Amino acid sequence: MFLPLGLMFVATLLLGTVALHIFSTEQMAEESGPAVRSARSVADALNAALQSSGNPRDTLDAFSRSLGNSESIQFRATDAASERKTAAEVRTPPGKVPRWFTELLTIPPIGASFPILLDGKQVGAIVFSPDVSAEIYEKWIGFLAIIAAASLLTVTTGIIAYFTIGTALRPLQDLADGLTRMRNGDYSRPIPVAGPPEIRKGSEQANDLAQRLNALSIDNRDLLRKIVSLQDAERRDIARELHDELGPLLFGIRASTVALRDTVPHGSDALGDAAENILQSVEALQQANRRILDHLRPLHIQELGLARSIETLLQNARTQVPTVALSSRIDPRLNELDGPLSQTVYRVIQEGLTNALRHARAKSIKVEASLNAEEVTIETSDDGIGFAEEEIVFGRGLTGMHERVRALSGTFQLRREAGRSVVRCRLPVAEFAAEANGQSASTGNRAGS
Repeated sequence: MFLPLGLMFVATLLLGTVALHIFSTEQMAEESGPAVRSARSVADALNAALQSSGNPRDTLDAFSRSLGNSESIQFRATDAASERKTAAEVRTPPGKVPRWFTELLTIPPIGASFPILLDGKQVGAIVFSPDVSAEIYEKWIGFLAIIAAASLLTVTTGIIAYFTIGTALRPLQDLADGLTRMRNGDYSRPIPVAGPPEIRKGSEQANDLAQRLNALSIDNRDLLRKIVSLQDAERRDIARELHDELGPLLFGIRASTVALRDTVPHGSDALGDAAENILQSVEALQQANRRILDHLRPLHIQELGLARSIETLLQNARTQVPTVALSSRIDPRLNELDGPLSQTVYRVIQEGLTNALRHARAKSIKVEASLNAEEVTIETSDDGIGFAEEEIVFGRGLTGMHERVRALSGTFQLRREAGRSVVRCRLPVAEFAAEANGQSASTGNRAGS
């Protein structure tokens, strides 16, 4: 916007300078024309008077004295030594106008010299040597006026354009900011409807789209919560079946095998070895059953608290893979969480740790979990083989983590930072605190009624 204004200002100065240079010469010549004619008339009248005078020398001297100190029209005697005529001059202003401006102007030959004859011989001349100081100063003032007018016009136009364009750009900037918020999933703040009709219409349509997307986002989040709840319920059912059905069967096989081993007569080494192998297999099955039960339904979260449960999970990982340096920083305030939020925090750490141990071939793993008044932050990082961000493929584990986090209105990030693979999740706390308070209040109301 300011570039065209600046170019317009420079063009105005150039045009003013060219016009001043072109027309000042003609103007000076026209303004000096009457004075030249007056000088010619004076010279003719003096020549006529000298011819008719009885004492022409006294007449010439009297005429010279009558001119006095006139600067424009003067009588100049001819130099007797060289018999040359005195040339006309043009006087310019000393110091009032910059030298470069005076040199910029083309001063025409407006001076004039008319000979004075006495007895047929030239004794001098009437010289017209104009003083153009006033004209040059006038043109200098005009040039300054052009600069001042162009500057004032440029500044005024710039200010008007700034506020005018700003009035139109501000709603456009609000629309761009609103679309950026929508792209980031924030539909809470509507876009101000202002500006030209086209921008107003675009803002209204964007607000309508934001409302629809917000409704769809809420429905999608509710659906994800139901899916996660159904998954947890299904896991509880499977865990219950494994515990109630498979657990007693394994215990019965173990007890029967122990009884069989104890009744084997001495010397039947083959039968005793077979019974021992069965016992080892049953013990392995029981341990696998416990791990599966713990993965399906970590019952100790309610008993030990979330922070202690995570520490237990990390300790088991250290025991299973002692070659990996596993460090952690777990906020003890995580014990304040319960319900789906605590389950999700546990599952995210469990799945992130499992992926790092199984697939990353990492030498060090770091787990951090912190809680503040607004959100809980979970971060798992490792120095394993890593991945290219454009080649990220969400498997079953990452998809489950992402779905759980989205169901709780959280954010999920998987990226490569400083040579480490980082899984970072943020889950809002205030929303679930409000839901818990609402459920407690409704439960209290039902109990009171």
